[in-house]
Amino acid sequence: MINLLQSILSILMIVECVLGTSSNGFIALVNCIDWVKKHKISCADGILTALAVSRISLLWTIVFHWYATVLHPAIYISELKTIVNITWVVSNHFSLWLATSLNILYLFKIANFTNLLFLRLKWRAERVVLMILRGTLVFLVFHLAVVSTNAKMKMNEYKGNITWESKWRDIAHLSNVIIVMLVNFIPFTMSLTAVLLLTFSLWKHLKKMQLSGKGSQDPSTEVHIRAMQTVISFLLLFVIFFFTQIILVWNSSTQRNNSLQMICKVLGTLYPSSHSFILIWGNKKLRQAFLSFLRQWRCWLKERK
Repeated sequence: MINLLQSILSILMIVECVLGTSSNGFIALVNCIDWVKKHKISCADGILTALAVSRISLLWTIVFHWYATVLHPAIYISELKTIVNITWVVSNHFSLWLATSLNILYLFKIANFTNLLFLRLKWRAERVVLMILRGTLVFLVFHLAVVSTNAKMKMNEYKGNITWESKWRDIAHLSNVIIVMLVNFIPFTMSLTAVLLLTFSLWKHLKKMQLSGKGSQDPSTEVHIRAMQTVISFLLLFVIFFFTQIILVWNSSTQRNNSLQMICKVLGTLYPSSHSFILIWGNKKLRQAFLSFLRQWRCWLKERK
């Protein structure tokens, strides 16, 4: 039964990785081609491209970790585990904060408020987003320091000293829980604030349109709705990812339920693999390029038949 579950989950993991790599690679390729043609790239496209690259790195790190822990645990020595953990931390950091920065950029570009502070931030939206990305490097350094410290403590633990081993487990467990909560809670709160402000801006816009007798079907309404759909989908997928990370941290330090760990890893991989499809559908340029690709592929299949 366990082997059957492991086989099913391994197949799902491979499918998620292939789909996620393909969709993120498509985003990066379309934006890079457009960059070469126009000799410039917008802030949103630059963030999308960097996000796609970080997601590809994150997906393959997850797959390698799955391969090493589930299929061939004998090769997963301490040094290799440290390298994989550091790669995962860096990839996940940029994946998370680039997506959050994109949500904030959508807020500044689309929402309409008369507040003086918001207008000043809106005029400097790209600069604000870049400052946020630079500021988050502090979290990355802190997270890497915790991972490196835990790795060194584990490699230098005294095998015969039960008290030392118990203290190390308590310290490592507490530091992992705190860092997971901190690293995930702050960008989640910022994205949630962005979607709430976008909702309020849309409500004000619709109310204004009704008072003027122009109805609710206009380009601004459509842009608001598409941005909200993108941010809300990110939040829903991220909540799943966040809870799987919490469960994995707790489970690895307590009961070590391998089946639960495997299920959580597969569910957590939905976030970097499927969110890219939502980004493609919510972006006009990427959506048109994707539909054009599907049409060409369909024509090619007809010609082959």
